Amino acid sequence: MTGRAFAFAFVMVASLAAGACRQSAQPPVSTNATADSADQIMVEVRSLLTNAGVQRGELFADTAYVFDDNSRFEFRNVRTIFNTSTGVQDGTMKARRGRYDIRNGILEGFGDVEIVTNDGKRVTSPHLRYDQGRNLVTSDSAYTLREGSSVQRGVGFETDPQLNRFQCKASCGGSAPVAIPIS
Repeated sequence: MTGRAFAFAFVMVASLAAGACRQSAQPPVSTNATADSADQIMVEVRSLLTNAGVQRGELFADTAYVFDDNSRFEFRNVRTIFNTSTGVQDGTMKARRGRYDIRNGILEGFGDVEIVTNDGKRVTSPHLRYDQGRNLVTSDSAYTLREGSSVQRGVGFETDPQLNRFQCKASCGGSAPVAIPIS
């Protein structure tokens, strides 16, 4: 290789190398905005829910995102077991997503939310909200309540966690078996 060809090859390689240095790879972009803004991320979460030293429940989630100085939690694939004030299991709640705000004492479920009590009552809705201070479960969404072979449907409700005092807000209806006496 002549000196001139060598110099040309050297300049070409140096130009390519300099160009490659200027072309920076784009940083990876996350499609999960929740994960990007979370203070902490936890995986395979298990947490005891207590009140005045008494275990009032147990929470399980695939993922938890922590926000606002550890006062707000966002969950994915959440399941919660509720206990009575004496610690006896009282029912469960499942949802695709959940949110718990410690400051307000509000637990919310989003996406195929289901509450099942120990006596077999079951309410399903796209969104439920449990207010710990008022001991009240509410929703503004469509719901289905099943108790044995009885089915009630409507839009919006208010109830206690055991689904005993259930009040439909709108479009209330349902079905139940009725025994007709044969004379």
